Amino acid sequence: MKIAKLLVLSAFASATLLANDNLVIDFEKKRVAQNPNVKVKNIKVFYKKELELKGWNGYILEIDATIQDKGMKVKDTLFSDGKVIATDLYDVSTGKSLKDSITPTLTDKYYQKSKLIAGNEKAKDKIVVFSDPLCPFCTQYIPEVIDFVNKKSDSIALYYYAFPLTHIHPASTTLSKLIDIAKVKNGNDIIMKAYTAHWSKYFEVTSTDDKIILEAFNKELGLDIKIEELNKKEIITSLEKEVLMGEDMLVSGTPTIYINGEKDTTREKYKTLGKK
Repeated sequence: MKIAKLLVLSAFASATLLANDNLVIDFEKKRVAQNPNVKVKNIKVFYKKELELKGWNGYILEIDATIQDKGMKVKDTLFSDGKVIATDLYDVSTGKSLKDSITPTLTDKYYQKSKLIAGNEKAKDKIVVFSDPLCPFCTQYIPEVIDFVNKKSDSIALYYYAFPLTHIHPASTTLSKLIDIAKVKNGNDIIMKAYTAHWSKYFEVTSTDDKIILEAFNKELGLDIKIEELNKKEIITSLEKEVLMGEDMLVSGTPTIYINGEKDTTREKYKTLGKK
């Protein structure tokens, strides 16, 4: 009887949770539908996490929609206790949004050997960074992280993913592709060199002229990459995949850093790694 009762309670709880999920999805559909330029194809729960706030869950929803005749997949965050739905919640003691608290945890697919730029891939402690080579903060931060890991290369693994913020500085897309090409040819030291170079001597961050950016890259780093290499399908596809992997983790700004799978909003926790 006890087992049967537990099964009934479990089924009831599952049904209740599913009903709450559907409530959130239906709410989002109605909310998005208020925009006449958006046609929703599908909305699903991408990630869900129970909050420390009793009874509340955070939802990351994936919206498959047509926006001004262009198919797009975007993500949105909502909160619900099954009775109330909120677009954001704030910690009154810190004033910070709780959205960061439901950031998905990295899976093993983010520890690709081809993305390892420093340290030991077998190390227990793993760092993953998403960065834009023309982001002013990144140009200071990424070299610092690389230096730190190089000093503790046996105990930490550092993985790098390009995430060019093309809406701010379009030139970062071309630069990211060039870094990828050069890294394969000349090794991981290229990333440090690219992040410490003064690109403003050669082009504006708003430049979309591949030829000018390529010439600057070759001159500054002493390379001879051809325009044909820059336009290869596999290079374009590789960058697109990196950006998508960032978007799946809700990366929206740079640098974004993960320590052992968890997003670090302080960007300082890497300094605690590698201690004996």
